[in-house]
Amino acid sequence: MNYFFENNKSLHNEFENKSYESLRKWMVKSQIQFRGITNPKIIKTMLEVPRHLFVPEKYKSQAYEDTPLPIGYGQTISQPYIVALMTELLEPQPQDVVLEIGTGSGYQAVILSKLVKEVHTIERIKELAEFAKQNIKKLNVNNVYIYVKDGTEGLKQKAPFDKIIVTASAPDIPQPLIEQLKEGGKMVIPIGTTHFQTLKLVEKINNKIKISNKGGCIFVKLIGKYGW
Repeated sequence: MNYFFENNKSLHNEFENKSYESLRKWMVKSQIQFRGITNPKIIKTMLEVPRHLFVPEKYKSQAYEDTPLPIGYGQTISQPYIVALMTELLEPQPQDVVLEIGTGSGYQAVILSKLVKEVHTIERIKELAEFAKQNIKKLNVNNVYIYVKDGTEGLKQKAPFDKIIVTASAPDIPQPLIEQLKEGGKMVIPIGTTHFQTLKLVEKINNKIKISNKGGCIFVKLIGKYGW
């Protein structure tokens, strides 16, 4: 009986993994490629990283739907398309060192980790940082470094950064992040009111800042000295 139970458990896990894999393929095709994401490395990475591991148990069945999901403490894991869009706007390169503000459950950090040299990610909520660490450990990712602090202040000791990604909305671009962006670097950040924002691509060219709008979005608030 024990063998029968264990064997069935193994079959169940195999079936579940294949089911999630099918949902992930559907997610990438219908939500990401359909909306114009073309970078083959990003598409490959989104197909490989299991989003269901980054959400609480009760939301696993919804992990590949076209929506953000709650992860506790008033925070969310971003909609899959937004993750792909922000990643593509950064134009990640294998040699890049990236700063992420707002670790959440760690999904965006892991996506980036497959595309760049290092990801330094800041989370202000200690419990979420621990959740992210557990999720990252499951996938044997070893180039993501998590810090618990005010993300609006950036990470001066590791600056400058090739790329910066901010996964929460601010009323304006935090000055420390501008200062910590490398010459020629790119930052993606949602800017606006607490109810609606515009996704901004920020580029530092000849020590000047160029800002372009990349569409409307809704994110949770960026809390901190230079945020809300």
